[in-house]
Parts: sequence; C-alpha cells; structure tokens
Amino acid sequence: MRILLMGNPNVGKSALFSRLTGVNVIVSNYPGTTVEFKKGTMRLGEQWVEVIDVPGAYTLEPTTKAEEIAIEMLKNGDVVINVVDATNLERNLYLTLQLLERKIPVIVALNIWDEAKHKGILIDVERLEKLLNTPFVPTVAITGEGIKELVSMLSRLCSVKAQTKRG
Repeated sequence: MRILLMGNPNVGKSALFSRLTGVNVIVSNYPGTTVEFKKGTMRLGEQWVEVIDVPGAYTLEPTTKAEEIAIEMLKNGDVVINVVDATNLERNLYLTLQLLERKIPVIVALNIWDEAKHKGILIDVERLEKLLNTPFVPTVAITGEGIKELVSMLSRLCSVKAQTKRG
C-alpha cells in the first residue's frame, strides 16, 4: 500500500510526514531530476505501508517540474492524504478538487487548524465532507493534534481499498 502526502508548498506536508513515519526516512531525487521527495514507512494495523511526501503542487495541470513529478507519482499511489492550510482554504481546495476527480481515495488533512481558530476562521468540517464526499480531519502537524484521528481514518480507508482490490 502506498500513501501519498500531497498539497501546496508550505502547508505542513513534511511535518505531517515526520509525525506519521518517525525517523525511518529516505530522501531521494526523482529519477532524472533534482526534485527531492521523502519516502518512509508506518505501521497501519497489521501491515507496514509506504508513505511518500510528494513535492508541493498547486495544480495537476503542471507548470513546474515539481508538479510534473507529483502527477507522475500520483499514478502509483493507492491513497492520498491531501494536506491543506486551513488558514487559506480557498487556494488549497483547487488541488483537492482535482485530486477528487482522479477517483483515488482522498483524506483531507485540514492542517494549521490551531492558527485558523486563532485567526477566527470558522470551517464547517461536516459540511465540507458532505459537499465533497470525502473525509476531512483537522490537524496540527507540529504538535500532533488530530494525528490519531487521521491515522484511524487512513486505516479505515486503506482496509476498504484493500478489500476492493481483492474483490
């Protein structure tokens, strides 16, 4: 099982990656480029899964080498955790909508949740989930807030994905 962390640059993907994988990390360049990505593993239930911190992208209509590579990596992913900046939701949801069009299972991590609350930004998580038909989990990657909920949601999504592969 391969889990991709995708999102705009500077939304906390790497901090979330560190929370999920700990110190078991390999930093690599995508073949033929100087664009780096990180790869690690985490235990999800009874199995070990691969987690990849994909280069930051604003769109799946590439304008940079990093976005081209993100799209290429998406072809080999089983599940996407779309990390978005909860303080700048409108800009971040463009990529979310494009990911949802790809018919790959997506969980949205509403990262920087603490700062959004501090700024008085109110986000109706349940309404977003209903509108986009995908789970949203508020997180603060640097403190670990919401990580247990995210992993629990990921576990459920991966078990459903595994069952559909078998069936």
